[in-house]
Amino acid sequence: MRNIIKRLLHTLILVTALLTVSRSHAQYNREYFFWVGRTCMMNNNYQEAIRTLNTLLRFDEEAFEGYFLRGIAKYNLDDLIGAEDDFTTAIRLNPVYTQAFTYRAITRSRLGNYDDALQDFREAIDLRPDLPGPYYSRGVTRLLNQQFKEAISDFDKFIRQEDKVADAYICRGLSYLNLKDTTAAYQNFDRAIRTNRENPNGYNRRGALYMEQKRYVEAEQDFDMAIKCDSNYLLSFFNRALVYSSTHRPMKALSDFDHVIRLDSTSSLTYFNRAMLRTQIGDYNRALEDYDKVALYSPNNVLVYYNRAGVHAQLGSLHKALKDYTSAIELYPDFANAYIYRGRIKMYLNDPKGARRDEETARRKIAEYRSRLSDSTYSIYADTTQHFDRLLSFDSKLAGGGFERIGNRGSSGEEMRLLPLFKFTLLKPDTLPRVESYHQQRVEDFKRRIGNRRMSLSCHVTNIEADSLVMLDKEYLRAVKEGDESWEMLFQRGITQSLIKQFTNSVNTYTAAIELNPSNPFLYLNRSTTRAEMIDFISSIDNSYQRITIDSDPANRLHNHTKRTYSYDEAIADLNKAVKLFPSFAQAYYNRANLRALSGALPEAFEDYTRAIELNPSFGEAYYNRGVVQIFMKDTRKGCLDLSKAGELGITEAYDLLKVHTRKDEQ
Repeated sequence: MRNIIKRLLHTLILVTALLTVSRSHAQYNREYFFWVGRTCMMNNNYQEAIRTLNTLLRFDEEAFEGYFLRGIAKYNLDDLIGAEDDFTTAIRLNPVYTQAFTYRAITRSRLGNYDDALQDFREAIDLRPDLPGPYYSRGVTRLLNQQFKEAISDFDKFIRQEDKVADAYICRGLSYLNLKDTTAAYQNFDRAIRTNRENPNGYNRRGALYMEQKRYVEAEQDFDMAIKCDSNYLLSFFNRALVYSSTHRPMKALSDFDHVIRLDSTSSLTYFNRAMLRTQIGDYNRALEDYDKVALYSPNNVLVYYNRAGVHAQLGSLHKALKDYTSAIELYPDFANAYIYRGRIKMYLNDPKGARRDEETARRKIAEYRSRLSDSTYSIYADTTQHFDRLLSFDSKLAGGGFERIGNRGSSGEEMRLLPLFKFTLLKPDTLPRVESYHQQRVEDFKRRIGNRRMSLSCHVTNIEADSLVMLDKEYLRAVKEGDESWEMLFQRGITQSLIKQFTNSVNTYTAAIELNPSNPFLYLNRSTTRAEMIDFISSIDNSYQRITIDSDPANRLHNHTKRTYSYDEAIADLNKAVKLFPSFAQAYYNRANLRALSGALPEAFEDYTRAIELNPSFGEAYYNRGVVQIFMKDTRKGCLDLSKAGELGITEAYDLLKVHTRKDEQ
């Protein structure tokens, strides 16, 4: 459904935007920025469009069209919170801006805020009842909100004005299908196909309905036609694979699943289905490979461990089977079937007591389910003891079939990472990824005092080769031995020692520099960062789950599930000193926030990020990390607003993280 809305959005917005050039005091500038912004959007360069519109809005804060266009750009980057905020500003500045109401409604619908979305659609339709677009979009929202009769009414109104849009018939057909009126659903899917015979979605929807009614011949024909329309539309191959499997043609089904995986190498659902199919034909080793992929991409899926345990048992790997059944039970403690089969494995492994315990647990849980039933369907009992070898449809949520509630076990933000610490480091001149707009005279004076053109205050990893760093460190050592023991030389050597992972030596060198110049905040900053990096290095060796490459910054370890903790007290103490010596040093507050976050002091970290932003309103990294911390504190909306601001300020990673949360909200 999201793709339908997005296509409509692309179709309508550029036409609208071309008509919205305002006339005010700085018209020639405004027109130029609007033109550049629209050009970027037409080229799908949304981040550049945002940067251009930021410039426009700095000159003219009343340019409601600028907020509107920036909202569209953010929407296309999946920054829905930021888009909603911009549309709201556009509406505040122009309360009769119909398109802003429409697109804020679409955005709110994507966010699952259907009540407010419907209110916005009412406003848009009241302002312009002659426009067909809002009826279609409101129909989609009502369909998503399960207001099926109301959705049909909206699609009727849209189709009366626009009868050549196949997606409108598809959505109306889905509404009828949810009302169990399969005849009307067929009629609408047929009409969609007649309206646009090149649209694979119509064939797929009708084919899925045929498949549900076990009319496999017609379903296969529709999926064949969908593939002819678009050979890269993975849904067609996926659905045809289900038809092949249902009609006992496993090799053809495997071929289609192979094609889906070529189109999307991270499709957990496809790996899962292919694994079950390979198990059914006795291809156990390759089935295990597929289950391993599912475990990688969907680690909280209870069924992957349960089904993989059965394959391990078939191959005689009883200890691996035991481990997988245990994992399934940990994810879903009421899973009676897992207890039953784990008990059998324990019996084979000469653990009769453990086997009896599992058997008794399974019986107790089955008895509990039966006692809760009000009829003889045993539906709850079936949920926990049935066979789980049926292929799942594309609409399934791969969180464990009937166990979707465990899909959110633990924080789903495991992939979140803070941006790294700031420090004085060495970079090749003129190669910074992002120009720093925040000017600190004291920092500039310090850099001039050191006189090293490669030195920069940055959170970026050095781009100087390791061999060059080693040679540079030797040069500094030679200078020290020849009598240059100034704090400036020691500071530079401390940098190179840290970059080549000689952390203890680096800390000692910084300490020697501090003894010579104890009132310099920048020396404490770098010693703090090196101490934190040393802690991270130790922890990376100490934890067996650590990735092969060792991250140089502790901020990358915010959410590793280690039971052992490491103290950043000394590193934080150095930052306390830096802040005392230089109270307006934004990067010191930022670094202290990072270390406090890693220490679990999230409210204190939030306060430090906020102080850093107060000192430097364009501090994109601080907005990003504060957003991550707020998400961990369960304030997702405010966290996403901070990520949106970080994206505006050029932190491209923000849009990747916003995409993650958008997908999660839509599941």
